Amino acid sequence: MSMEGNSADRRFAVDRPTLIRRLRAVLPAQALLVEEEDLRPYDCDGLTAYRQLPLLVALPENESQAQAILKVCHELKAPVVARGAATGLSGGATPHADGVVVSLARLKKIVSIDALSRTAVVQPGVRNLAVSEAAAPYGLYYAPDPSSQIACTIGGNVAENSGGVHCLKYGLTVHNVLRVRGLTMAGEIVEFGNAALDAAGYDLLALLNGSEGLLAMITEVTVRLTPKPQLAQVVIASFDDVRRAGDAVAGIIAAGIIPAGLEMMDKKAIHAVEPYVNAGYDMDAEAILLCESDGTPEEVAEEIGRITAVLERSGASAYCVSRTEAERLKFWAGRKAAFPAVGRLTPDYLCMDGTIPRKRLAEMLQEITLLSGKYDLRCANVFHAGDGNLHPLIMYDANQPGQLERAMAFGAEILELSVRFGGTITGEHGVGIEKVNLMAEQFGMAEIETFHRLKAAFDEHGLLNPGKGVPTLARCREYIQARVARAPTAPRF
Repeated sequence: MSMEGNSADRRFAVDRPTLIRRLRAVLPAQALLVEEEDLRPYDCDGLTAYRQLPLLVALPENESQAQAILKVCHELKAPVVARGAATGLSGGATPHADGVVVSLARLKKIVSIDALSRTAVVQPGVRNLAVSEAAAPYGLYYAPDPSSQIACTIGGNVAENSGGVHCLKYGLTVHNVLRVRGLTMAGEIVEFGNAALDAAGYDLLALLNGSEGLLAMITEVTVRLTPKPQLAQVVIASFDDVRRAGDAVAGIIAAGIIPAGLEMMDKKAIHAVEPYVNAGYDMDAEAILLCESDGTPEEVAEEIGRITAVLERSGASAYCVSRTEAERLKFWAGRKAAFPAVGRLTPDYLCMDGTIPRKRLAEMLQEITLLSGKYDLRCANVFHAGDGNLHPLIMYDANQPGQLERAMAFGAEILELSVRFGGTITGEHGVGIEKVNLMAEQFGMAEIETFHRLKAAFDEHGLLNPGKGVPTLARCREYIQARVARAPTAPRF
């Protein structure tokens, strides 16, 4: 999809030959890509519906080179888009036509692991899973585990405040990061947070988590490591009605149980995943829950007993408990493979990312079913059910006229419903360009103006990742006016 008409399409007067000459003066020859055939692999991230060739691509090998790039771009008023592994699903790393993509993939060193303080210092290009692999000999691991953890990087995780199937008990990225070192657009080195339990002043570390590359370029992260539990077991439960599954989720939390993971999949997702992974899912179920307990063997046995009691009261048609570590991993493999599994069934899909109160999961599924009929597009649903984070996978074929537009409208309605249900337009994928206009669905003009002032405090010229995360004030007003014009006479909710 062209970027025309999107707020990310703001133009900057950049002299490309001068920019190339200046960057070549501060970078090794192999660290600057200028030819179209070299730029093409960087034209999108995981949101492939939006593509844009960047002006240039820079590949720094250390913080000093990244700093030099930013100083040149700041002086010449050239936009900069930081890029990690580009697994993001909201278009946060989509290039700017007048800008430089700065790939941080070469900053991939694990600087240190301190087993005593249970921390690791890593560069932004380190893969999420690589942190846990390096910490394993010390009996530790990094808890946030996005489905893309085999490929996604820590810098991107911080930028998007990523979660994962175990975020209910162990928190999102923001709860597992102690310190971030980075660069402002002007090339100034800044540090947020520290290794202590508290830091003086405003909590700018929390601000940076989920800031989507709008405030600073990350060059180093100190993460908290978690002791590996002695035992983990997962209960997989089948339901013949999605409402019962939703009630079971609410019942587990209401019982005071905080599982290590609590995931939900509907029938379409089950039928996509099971032939792909052979995880042992019930193909006759309308929905399944995966609920994990971890800790000492005694703690796990007691909690599993409480979980199964809730499942029985909630009307589970069947359930089983993993007997071995291999079986536990097999059960989770199905959930973590949901996105690629759906990719086998359709040329294209959009993965949405709203969050709603847990008690309204079943209502949301019913609404999504109605929207699927309205737009004549299939949709499989997977949920981080424990925290109400839903991931509808809207299937379409971009080669068929009108299908992409229908898919985008379908997704927008889901996010609008999320807000009306008392939730938010994003849980972990970020706003990027996919949801930037929908920010006006959740926030008023005064809040949007505050976001702009905050952005200006870090980046007065708006050069870092322009057009992402926050809509322009003009676009916000247009959206609000259009929403008022299409508002039904009587609300459904």
